Amino acid sequence: MTRVTMTVQEVAQYIGVCEDTIYNMVREKKIPHMRARRRIFFRKDSIDAWMEQQEKQAMIRITF
Repeated sequence: MTRVTMTVQEVAQYIGVCEDTIYNMVREKKIPHMRARRRIFFRKDSIDAWMEQQEKQAMIRITF
């Protein structure tokens, strides 16, 4: 069975930021995530969609 979730550490490495940044984004509800008790998980497809959305929003801000 293939794992579909990523940890804070894996997401930080995947998008190229430090783990503290991911924790801050989770606390501020700026990145899609889910919790299982005290652990934080991310679905890779949700992170990919979120990154694409962030990129589109950045392009809109640049053009206006």
